[in-house]
Formats: sequence, structure tokens, C-alpha cells
Amino acid sequence: MPTRLNPYLGFRDNAREAMSFYQSVFGGKLDVMTFDQMAHDPAEKDKIMHAMLEAPNGLVLMGSDTPAGMTRNPGDNISVSLSGDNDAELRGYWDKLAQGGQVTVPLEKAPWGDSFGMLVDKFGIPWMVNIAGAR
Repeated sequence: MPTRLNPYLGFRDNAREAMSFYQSVFGGKLDVMTFDQMAHDPAEKDKIMHAMLEAPNGLVLMGSDTPAGMTRNPGDNISVSLSGDNDAELRGYWDKLAQGGQVTVPLEKAPWGDSFGMLVDKFGIPWMVNIAGAR
């Protein structure tokens, strides 16, 4: 799979509604994973942990609900996502983006089997990196 660069939108409690709306705008296939599927706080079990809309023309939009324990403010509710299966390439991007920045979630194995990390680069841009694990 080639490496993808796409926006990742953060919502509070309406990611399902928003991503369904974007699907009505752009078309395509919408995949949704809830927090319940990852054994999080039962009070947030129906919230969206990850949604990915793949439009027929190649556009990709990702999003999720922000857990209650994390801040979400208009203006900081969008990140840039890098995802793919090329471990060396994505770790190289991670290392360079982290220089002078702040790692907020270390790049390590995640509950869903991929390697995942989050950081804010030295210019204040939030990034998420997801390296697909063996399928």
C-alpha cells in the first residue's frame, strides 16, 4: 500500500453524523470503528474511534470523536495523517517531523495491531503516523 497523506478531523460526539455527511458529499465507502471495539471507557463505547471515507476519485478523509479526557477546541481539531505499510519510510518521516517538536503519543504498537504515534512539529502542526501491521 502506498503511503497516504490526508486530513484527520476531530469531533466531540458527532463524528458518525459528520462522516456520514461527508460521505453524502463525496460518495465512496465509509468504514467506522467504535471505542467499544477497543475496550475503552464504557460510557464512550458508541463514540467513533476511527472513521475513514474513501471516495471513488481517490480522496481520503479520516475522523474520530475526541474522548472526554482530551481537549478539543475549534482550530486544533484537525491533524495531518501519514499512513501506510512502509515501516522505514514512515519512521523516517516520524523522526524528521519530531526534531524540534513534541511527541504526544510515542510511535509504538497500538491495540489494533499497527504502530501508531502522534506529535506536534516545531511549527505547531499536529501529525499522526500509522504504520500498518502484518495482516
